[in-house]
Amino acid sequence: MTQKILLVEDDPATADFIAGGLAEEGYTVDRATNGRDGLFLGTDAAYACIVLDRMLPGLDGMAVLAALRGAGVHTPVIILSALGGAEDRIAGLTGGSDDYLTKPFAFAELLARICLLIRRNQPAPVQQTVLSCGDLEMDLLARRVRRAGQTIELQPREFRLLEFLLRHADQVVTRTMLLEGVWDYHFDPGTNVIDVHVSRLRKKIDEGFDRPLLHTVRGAGYRIGADK
Repeated sequence: MTQKILLVEDDPATADFIAGGLAEEGYTVDRATNGRDGLFLGTDAAYACIVLDRMLPGLDGMAVLAALRGAGVHTPVIILSALGGAEDRIAGLTGGSDDYLTKPFAFAELLARICLLIRRNQPAPVQQTVLSCGDLEMDLLARRVRRAGQTIELQPREFRLLEFLLRHADQVVTRTMLLEGVWDYHFDPGTNVIDVHVSRLRKKIDEGFDRPLLHTVRGAGYRIGADK
């Protein structure tokens, strides 16, 4: 989905320069040329970021920022200003902005700062706590494995091996991937450690069940999947 950015800038040349660059990067840009319109538009939670000039007609940027924050709007705001003194930057940042960029500026720097603010404001990905394949289920928090409701006891390395395979379900996992992802080896020690552990794991999760889940892919590696 295209991300929207609100640009509040009264200088036409500067606004055209910023809006054109952001559009080329794939953003949708709404524009306001004064503080009052900027405040009205800024209350829309659909914006990923607000680029706010500090000196604006009608209502200056600091007043717009204070009103937005007072209204509970938490959209990331980057202030643009010709006022580049330390006190000015401090006032902008303590006044509720997330970043402060002085004019003149390079568009590449503005873009980098916008991208960083948007990335920071995105919710943290939900950590996956349950992995499954067919009727096999692994609870990472409880460190419990069940198949068809039956608890399967695994040794720590077997648990780690199964977790790695489940995170790559229906994919061919090579010996190199297993050595690096499960044993933390960045070289092949030339032992049959993988074969032994895979064999033990296969017995525990497949024996006594109608359909095997752990498959050997000849010449390639292993795959866990509900179908052969």
